[in-house]
Amino acid sequence: MLSLVKTPASDPPQVRLLIVPGLHGSGADHWQTWLQAQQPGAVRIGVEDWGHADLDRWAGAIDDTLQRHPADAWIAVAHSFGCLALAHHARRGGRGVSGALLVAPAAPERFGVDEGALSHALPFASTLVVSANDPWMSHADALYFGRRWGSEVVELGEAGHVNPATGYGPWPAALGWARQHVQRVAATLRPRARAAAPALGFAV
Repeated sequence: MLSLVKTPASDPPQVRLLIVPGLHGSGADHWQTWLQAQQPGAVRIGVEDWGHADLDRWAGAIDDTLQRHPADAWIAVAHSFGCLALAHHARRGGRGVSGALLVAPAAPERFGVDEGALSHALPFASTLVVSANDPWMSHADALYFGRRWGSEVVELGEAGHVNPATGYGPWPAALGWARQHVQRVAATLRPRARAAAPALGFAV
């Protein structure tokens, strides 16, 4: 007897958030911590000493996290020194990140880092959120890095360093921007998943 066998639908692509904090990490009242709690599957990198900013160690933590946690693609959400670490990760050939939300990057010279080593085009789409009075990077320098990274720039006005001290705990706009990147990447992965899924078959 001829019977129709329907193959199960393929699972939707799993696009996860990668939280990359800056110097001293992100505490319980930080917007990155709030964002992580809002997005199922979000993962934070871990470093041994959050008080010592080290580009190689931060980039290594990004690599380690991407390798240890399964996902079809990742959207990085970086703040302050974390933005520099993500740029360094990309520059040294890191893979796995498909988009990024970059918020209030810190000036490389504050950490003894040559800005030229980080001012290269990022290999993924990004949104850079900048403040007009950020004490960790001038507005002009933030716009410069936005151009060099190829980011879409979002201006917050006078928002300081975009941290809890300036009122950025729960931050729905950041969640919206991150989810836009997730949806964009997931949309590019779905056609591949459909192409890979077997068609309807027949069993005798």
